[in-house]
Amino acid sequence: MSMTVLEQIITIGMVVLGTMMTRFIPFIIFPSGRPTPSYVQYLGKVLPSAALGLLVVYSIKDVEFLSGNYGVPELISIVLVALLHIWKRNMFLSIASGTFAYMFLIQFLF
Repeated sequence: MSMTVLEQIITIGMVVLGTMMTRFIPFIIFPSGRPTPSYVQYLGKVLPSAALGLLVVYSIKDVEFLSGNYGVPELISIVLVALLHIWKRNMFLSIASGTFAYMFLIQFLF
């Protein structure tokens, strides 16, 4: 089943409207002349760490650590990311190195 031209135009219009709303509403609600509310500042501090924690849990939720060598590449990569981040304090370096290490491990060693 395919969409008619009118349905395609409406769909594109809704996507554009949704995208523009997510871009403009924060500037309307929080104008530049006023101070940022304390709860928004709090969320800005805690949400990045919470999101990364959620990604770690989601990434290893289906790994069976007690069967064979499963879980070893994941654990090595997690430790590498943590150590690099503690050492260099560079999120891009940490995540890129962990991703590279994990892909190398699963492609060539495990």
